[in-house]
Amino acid sequence: MAFENYPEAEQSNIKIPTPLVQEKKMGKTLLTAGLIIALLGTWGYIIYDKNKVKEVIEQKDTVIATTFSQREQLQNELNDAAMRYDELKTGNAQKDSAILAKNGVIAAKDRDIAEKRTKIQQLLSKQNATKEELAEAKRLIQSLNGDIDGYKNEILVLTEQKTKLISEKAVAVQQRDTYRRNYDSTNLVVKQKETLIDIGSTLHASNFNIVGINEKNSGKEKITSVSKRVDKFRVSFDLDENMITESGIKELYICVTAPDGNPLSAQAVGSGTFNIRTGQEIPYTKKLEVNYTQNKRQTVSFEWKPSANFPKGNYKIEVYNNGFKVGEGYKDLRKGGLFS
Repeated sequence: MAFENYPEAEQSNIKIPTPLVQEKKMGKTLLTAGLIIALLGTWGYIIYDKNKVKEVIEQKDTVIATTFSQREQLQNELNDAAMRYDELKTGNAQKDSAILAKNGVIAAKDRDIAEKRTKIQQLLSKQNATKEELAEAKRLIQSLNGDIDGYKNEILVLTEQKTKLISEKAVAVQQRDTYRRNYDSTNLVVKQKETLIDIGSTLHASNFNIVGINEKNSGKEKITSVSKRVDKFRVSFDLDENMITESGIKELYICVTAPDGNPLSAQAVGSGTFNIRTGQEIPYTKKLEVNYTQNKRQTVSFEWKPSANFPKGNYKIEVYNNGFKVGEGYKDLRKGGLFS
């Protein structure tokens, strides 16, 4: 075998890589590529995540803006409903406050409306109100508007009823006034007739007979006109017929006036005072109760004995019945002589 003379390897400038070196280079290249790919992936993820976060933030901002807009819209709707309700209460309803206060339906609606307003305001006042809570607030506002419409209709019904009642009351008052005038007129006529009957029933006294009586120690009596001899008066008179006066006990007041003009009275025989029709109070000497029979003349008699002697002069005896003076008589007592 012939051998050629080749240059030795270590003496050559060209280095031929060994398989191990080539593997290392290849590994280094792959690592670098992997790092680059990982870096690119990381940047891509970062960019993707940033975009995703931005998208989420934008979605949240949109939700917040939408929620705020819904809350503001619902708040405006609540304010409008509240204003309409308050106008009803302070407007025509205020005129009928007494009727409304007594109406059970109105009172119940007032309570329901107040409760719903409070609940709606609580939902709208939440800073982080959910869609469900806002939906509930919207539903309650719709219900509130329905309640307010019902409240308004109830007020209209009550107003119509009140107008009808006022009209009926006016008719009733007019009828009452008419009946009252008729009654007053009739009552006046009746009173006038009663007054005429009352006055017409007053008795009348006539045929007075007045005598002075001297009482003897023996018990005998003697008629005398000498003042110093007179111990008592015996008076008689007639009560004339009267068709109006009903039968029964009638009161007669006897007034005896002395010659000096002073009335004679004695408590021992029941003297006192009474009122005549003019309202004047006058003293009476004696009061008589007579059992009178309707439309029949009858004689009345009585005696009057003072506590002192009779002075001379003219005595007046008056008879009163039913507040009127119905008759009078006179008796003159003279001064007696030496042997009288």
